[in-house]
Amino acid sequence: MPAGVGHSLYVRSTKNMKTNQIQRRFNKLVLSLVLASSLATASISASALNILLSNDDGLTSNIKALYMALKTAGHDVIVSAPCQGQSGMGGAVKFLKPIKPLTAACLNNAGFPGDPGVGPVTKKTKAFDYQDFFYVNGTPIMATAYGLDILAPARWGAAPDLVVSGPNQGQNVGSIVISSGTVANVQYAASRGVPAIAFSAGLSTEGEADKSGNHIDNPLSLIVADHALMLLNELLKKADKGPILPAGLALNVNFPEMVTPSSEWSFSRIGSYNFYESVFTENLSSDPVARNSGLKTKGFPGISLNFNSAKPNPEQLEDEAIVYKTKIAVSAMQVAYDHGPAEQSWLRLHLGNLFAE
Repeated sequence: MPAGVGHSLYVRSTKNMKTNQIQRRFNKLVLSLVLASSLATASISASALNILLSNDDGLTSNIKALYMALKTAGHDVIVSAPCQGQSGMGGAVKFLKPIKPLTAACLNNAGFPGDPGVGPVTKKTKAFDYQDFFYVNGTPIMATAYGLDILAPARWGAAPDLVVSGPNQGQNVGSIVISSGTVANVQYAASRGVPAIAFSAGLSTEGEADKSGNHIDNPLSLIVADHALMLLNELLKKADKGPILPAGLALNVNFPEMVTPSSEWSFSRIGSYNFYESVFTENLSSDPVARNSGLKTKGFPGISLNFNSAKPNPEQLEDEAIVYKTKIAVSAMQVAYDHGPAEQSWLRLHLGNLFAE
């Protein structure tokens, strides 16, 4: 979720709400979501999917809300997420390094010290059933790989019909997607032939942590989940018993910071406009973004963000970094690094003398 760091400058809608107020509102939205989804369940039950749900944040309010929405709609869902937040890890993996037992608790107490480095969420609560939730003490790609290689075959005897990554806590738009674990999960799954969709919302969807490390569910997470289910239902209507996405295509979906039930949808593209970019700074203590994020350091270098104050040109008005500010931006992504026929022909033409016939 690299994008999430930059959005610390936004006002969080739930920041000043008391814990019990947040939970009451969340519970009311759960009931309304269940009622609304149950009406649609009968119509899509024949198209129910086996879905692997992952992210790069861990056990968050967003992933719980989307899990509930998908299950209520009749889909079979397995959650495999990193133990801890893995923002900015992109497609990183730890090759040939044993995943040892936990020495610290996972985010939101998904696992505790002494628990295995990989396995089912051990958190127990009366309010939520975690039987379909698993964690990996590793990178986002490692959590997705665990789901694809171990959990899905054990449950379904085959790969999932769909991999969903997110909803992320922070938007992933423009060039920042190359460092996003949320987007990397989707690229990884799609490169293995599994349709995949990345969802990213604002930092306003984060759940506040209490003194015990448990996160309070955020009402905005349910609104995001409801929209995500709407997109999936629309794809299912057009799938005609085939894959919901064509081979070689993945989706990157970004929600406005203050998403509402009436937020509108829009076509977008990753494009060339960047609202913010990652930059290396020699002194984080003098960096305004680092200071606004509450980071306390003494002269150490590190990665920060630059915000773009320039207005987009007419060719950039459909770029997702512009569209997501007011609408739900849906972008098509090319899978992996292969290019189209025109670009392949260009390469043959310009370097043909080097290539053996």
